[in-house]
Amino acid sequence: MAIKENEFLAICPLDGRYRKRVQELVDYFSESALIRYRLQVEILWFKRLCNESVGNLRPLEDKAVKELDKWQKEFSISEVQEIKRIESEINHDVKAIEYFLKKKAENSKVECLISNVEMFHFGCTSEDINNVAYAGILKDFRDSVFIPKINRIIDQLKYIAEETVSVPMLSRTHGQTASPTTMGKELANFRARLRGARDKVLTIKILAKFNGAVGNFNALEAVFPDYNWAEITKRFIEEDLGHTFNPMTTQIEPHDWIASLSNELVLVNSILLDLCRDCWGYISLGYFSQKKKEKEVGSSTMPHKVNPIDFENAEGNLGLSTCLFQHYSIKLTVSRYQRDLSDSTVLRNIGVAAGYGFLAFDSILHGLEKLDVNREKIKSDIDNAWEVLAEPIQTMMRKNNMEGAYEKLKDISRGKRFDETVVLNFIRSLKMDEKDKSRLFNLKPSNYIGAAEALVEEELKKN
Repeated sequence: MAIKENEFLAICPLDGRYRKRVQELVDYFSESALIRYRLQVEILWFKRLCNESVGNLRPLEDKAVKELDKWQKEFSISEVQEIKRIESEINHDVKAIEYFLKKKAENSKVECLISNVEMFHFGCTSEDINNVAYAGILKDFRDSVFIPKINRIIDQLKYIAEETVSVPMLSRTHGQTASPTTMGKELANFRARLRGARDKVLTIKILAKFNGAVGNFNALEAVFPDYNWAEITKRFIEEDLGHTFNPMTTQIEPHDWIASLSNELVLVNSILLDLCRDCWGYISLGYFSQKKKEKEVGSSTMPHKVNPIDFENAEGNLGLSTCLFQHYSIKLTVSRYQRDLSDSTVLRNIGVAAGYGFLAFDSILHGLEKLDVNREKIKSDIDNAWEVLAEPIQTMMRKNNMEGAYEKLKDISRGKRFDETVVLNFIRSLKMDEKDKSRLFNLKPSNYIGAAEALVEEELKKN
């Protein structure tokens, strides 16, 4: 396998060790992607000005529309390099795109583009372009990458839950033996939580502004006072770009929606962290085994080991992703007066949080797909846990108005060996309704699972 030098010279693992695994994110969070999204905003704004017949502009002819569309569709890495070259000369990243587009227009041989070259970036401040670009980046990442990946995890949990819906399992609360459940129910719990968190992510409105240097349309109102710029920019944001227009801002869109999105992504990460730790625990207990990969090594000195590394790696990467998203939610909502530049550096690192989260999601999927249910181990544990029947016995005693039911069961069960013989002898000693006593005699740890199966079946009907 050929290894490129930059893979082991990169400072950030996302651009080194994990580069191939996060390649999909290049289209959203790379410098090239940011430039491409900015370019799109600039072109669409020019089109909107033409469609609104601002000043001497008129709706574009097909030739001009095709030319502008071509600039977006055929945008190449060489053009990215040209924009970066311009930026190196003028020391301004957004202005570099404006100059690039003006040059494209002048060389286009399309008269309406040549004659209206100064209408590119018309009435804009850099943050108009930037906030809309980031809105597009996060929307497309959410819809095209994040949601499909989370849905795959949800689907995998559904598959395992279906396979194990009727597998009785000894539960643990505080790490100690508790009332039984089924393996399917435990996994369905996570599925339900993830569905809810995913739906919350989808409810976040993606906001954008386009109102100039301090949010008042100052330049546009001064030059063209007869136009309703709030309505024009609203149409631009909502019709041309598919975002929600925020009319009340300073120079920057306040990023409250990004904070909300970050918080919801933290919730997703937290649920997945919980899943990872429980899967790790069930592997440790022997409830799950892991499919072995040929030639894979678990330990440098212990040949027998098959470590739960997928869930461990995911846990580490979820932690990194969560820390960054938490910082975004706190930092991005704060800016001095009309704006300062402290948000810019933070926004450029959103892809880092997304990248570590993406790695975690992939590891979790890989880990879930490797799981084999060890039914024998699960059955052995629950069949030897007759102490769990202390709960239904004392509850039935309460039904029959038997005084001190809880305390009596506590005396013979808490911290003591409570096997089948002890249970059956205790039930025989009870003076209660014979039907109730018969129901107790029919109980075993493996069938004391309540409505677990029905609850799973109901959950698995939901998308």
